[in-house]
Amino acid sequence: MFGKPFVRTLISRSAENRTDRRRFLKAAGAAGLGVVGATYLGVQATSSASATGEAAAAPSDAAVLNFALNLEYLEAEFYSFAVYGRGLPDDLTGGVGAQGGVAGGKKVMFHDKALHQFAKEIAGDEVAHVKFLRGALGEAAVSRPQIDLKDSFTAAAKAAGLISGYQQFDPFANEKNFLLAAFLFEDVGVTAYKGAAPLITNKTFLDAAAGILAAEAYHAATIRTSLFDRELGDAAAKISNARDALDGPGDDDQGILLGNQANIVPADNNGICFGRGADRVLNVVYLNPGPVKEGGFFPKGVNGDIVASGGA
Repeated sequence: MFGKPFVRTLISRSAENRTDRRRFLKAAGAAGLGVVGATYLGVQATSSASATGEAAAAPSDAAVLNFALNLEYLEAEFYSFAVYGRGLPDDLTGGVGAQGGVAGGKKVMFHDKALHQFAKEIAGDEVAHVKFLRGALGEAAVSRPQIDLKDSFTAAAKAAGLISGYQQFDPFANEKNFLLAAFLFEDVGVTAYKGAAPLITNKTFLDAAAGILAAEAYHAATIRTSLFDRELGDAAAKISNARDALDGPGDDDQGILLGNQANIVPADNNGICFGRGADRVLNVVYLNPGPVKEGGFFPKGVNGDIVASGGA
């Protein structure tokens, strides 16, 4: 529909008006940003300064979107299995980098009709995010990495103190476990997009990322409210503390209770929510506070240029 010159023009103008934005997003869905070529998408990303003390090179917009795509694969697989008992179709899993399978996952036996509807809506959004990012990135889109929806949850639950010894944590066993598992993902997703926003230079990409951030925030609030309604504040606090222990020395993460009151929106005194850099996001999903490139929910790491977690 649109050729390379048109797409290049829109990128250089950063979608200066609403008409350009609509036309660009339509073009991205049809042909993908892959048509732009390596000169636009091939910047190598690093998440920290070099050993010599020089400033790290900023990741390209494509590197940031591909990092987000890895997280969307994880969320889409989790919710798809929970609602439908199956994961993403094969035509939404290929791309650049090593393609991996999914361990674990099964349909949750929902009894609460409202929660079932919530889960179904969120599942649809997460799959749509995968489709959108893959369409926008085109041939530059990374493939789904190997994902663990089984042992990783048990490791996370043990780290949080939800279980001990030889106990197992099955996120698909019941509604309570499903909500606690969803809480682990949703808050991380929101902080990941918040942390990535300053790195995106193109206004069109930033507009799309802001839209996904808003959707993830709605999801997170839904999960946090559902946990509050079921009086699961203590368990949620343990998960929040575990995330704090994984992602560095800060204490920004918040549970669903502040004192004895609801804390649905984990904001600071200015009503602003915090963000995580990609390296700190990876600390959480790799379930490791150190500088590693794999583990936890991504046993062989994520695909793309942004792959290393942080660490002291």
